[in-house]
Amino acid sequence: MLLNVYFGCAAAGGAVLVLQTLAQLLGAGHHDADAGLDDVHDGASHGGHHGGHHGAADGDAFVKLFTLKTVVAFLTFFGLAGLAAERAGTHPASGFVLALLAGGIALYGVAWLMKTLAGLQSRGNVSLERAVGESGTVYLQIPANGEGQGKVTLALQGRTVELKAVSRGPSLPTGAAVRIVALRSPDVVEVAAADAV
Repeated sequence: MLLNVYFGCAAAGGAVLVLQTLAQLLGAGHHDADAGLDDVHDGASHGGHHGGHHGAADGDAFVKLFTLKTVVAFLTFFGLAGLAAERAGTHPASGFVLALLAGGIALYGVAWLMKTLAGLQSRGNVSLERAVGESGTVYLQIPANGEGQGKVTLALQGRTVELKAVSRGPSLPTGAAVRIVALRSPDVVEVAAADAV
């Protein structure tokens, strides 16, 4: 029974992994279903869903772990570890625990790697301290009174960058002109409406 489960997970995960790799090689993998992680261009935002609830989703790190890539990694390694345990003659309960452990490590490892790569891609060699005082445009609605994060785009050091942003004042809608007034953390800026500064 467990052997079939392990085989099914390994086969399904492996097949999706191969398809993802092929899609990326052919150029179709730039906007995949990984809306859970905060990368340079949020996958969910490209569909035009710029709701104010996005900031709340950003705060839920647990949910962010479950993206297409991380679930595929979990299934693949869960199945492979389970098959290896069965082949080695491990007790079924121990084999199941080992398979869960291998899948969990793969899930967290892929999530960490994707977040690290996204951070490198979004920031590159740009010094965010230089953003303070610059003008930008709201890309994702910024909730009022620091109750969540949105995103802004601006020209910085010769390139267009996208930054997480908060506002201490009123909500700032998509397309609003803003000015960066402070750096709140290594990857979050505080903004205010351009006409209020």
